[in-house]
Amino acid sequence: MNKKPLGYVALFIAIALLPFLGVYPIFAMKVMCYALFACAFNLLIGFTGLLSFGHAAFLGAAAYGAGHALKVWGFPPLVGIAFGTLMAALAGLVFGLLAIRRSGIYFSMITLALAQMLFFYFLQAPFTGGEDGLQSVPRGSLLGINLENDSALYYLVLAIFVFGFWLIYRTVHSPFGQVLTSIRENEARATSLGYDAARFKLMAFVLSAALAGLAGATKTLVLGFATLTDAIWTTSGLVILMTLVGGMGTMVGPIVGALVIIALENKIGDLGQWLASLTGIQWFGGLGESVSLVTGLIFIVCVLAFRRGLVGEAGALWERLRKPVNAR
Repeated sequence: MNKKPLGYVALFIAIALLPFLGVYPIFAMKVMCYALFACAFNLLIGFTGLLSFGHAAFLGAAAYGAGHALKVWGFPPLVGIAFGTLMAALAGLVFGLLAIRRSGIYFSMITLALAQMLFFYFLQAPFTGGEDGLQSVPRGSLLGINLENDSALYYLVLAIFVFGFWLIYRTVHSPFGQVLTSIRENEARATSLGYDAARFKLMAFVLSAALAGLAGATKTLVLGFATLTDAIWTTSGLVILMTLVGGMGTMVGPIVGALVIIALENKIGDLGQWLASLTGIQWFGGLGESVSLVTGLIFIVCVLAFRRGLVGEAGALWERLRKPVNAR
């Protein structure tokens, strides 16, 4: 029997219990949103072999789309999220049709260029609020439940996260996912077997964009705003970092990577103050203003020492420890 699904269920149960353990709900919801974003990106790079430098465009498109639908049009929460997800999927279709024609670094640079074009559109479009962003997005209510309550919203976000994760899991373990893996390993051989590699890559790209959009729309509902940070190129770099730190090509790796990076962004100041009081070195007190430096150092360490990411290396270590037992 495959024990992995049971492990995933245990993980989701643990996440559901976090508010009862004193974890701040907004922080946990933010981690879930970015974890879904990283899982969506991992579907593209880890299981299809396509490196996108512009995935923040889909996060931003959905964030602004959902925010506008909720605030201006008064859409219900789930309809607003669905609208934002649709906007991201349409953007993914346009990006994919243009970028899939190329491969390797050319594909990556095209996605970056298109994402930058969309970023500058968001910067100047009147409905986005420009540099101020789209503020005061209402959460509304669902089935009579007031989502302004963080505890009520938490379990809606958890349900969305579980749905996105399940969809990725089913995709990866379906015949469609097997074709994507074969394209990643040897596209020429997959083509020789009769598969239309371009069509499969486009479908994977659109699905990844839609799931990234689902994360962006949900994040807008949680935080109540959408800003240019959602669509800027550094956010595309951040999701790459999350995937590499956690473990590219694994199901849980992006979740771990998102937790590590978001926790650092939010808690690095407290960690710096603790180190300063412990060691007496006042330089540590300024770590809160050097998040980029710390994340860069983590990236360097992971590339040099944990090339398969934290989850990948842990899995490899577990397999090495099991081999002598199996031999006996």
